[in-house]
Amino acid sequence: MPFPADLRPLLHEEVDRMPPDDLEVLHRVALQLELDRVTATLDSAFDEDRRRGRLETLPADSPAGS
Repeated sequence: MPFPADLRPLLHEEVDRMPPDDLEVLHRVALQLELDRVTATLDSAFDEDRRRGRLETLPADSPAGS
């Protein structure tokens, strides 16, 4: 598998050749990849907070988002 630095120019060339409809799909794929990374990071952080007992100290009657 090529190194990321080697892939970047290749991907730019491929994107430049893509028809507009494919660019929309590629954009959705990129957004999904970012969402997956953020979700994994948050999930890991919540697991760590849960392990340390931090979530148990939240007031039960606190409204969400306050």
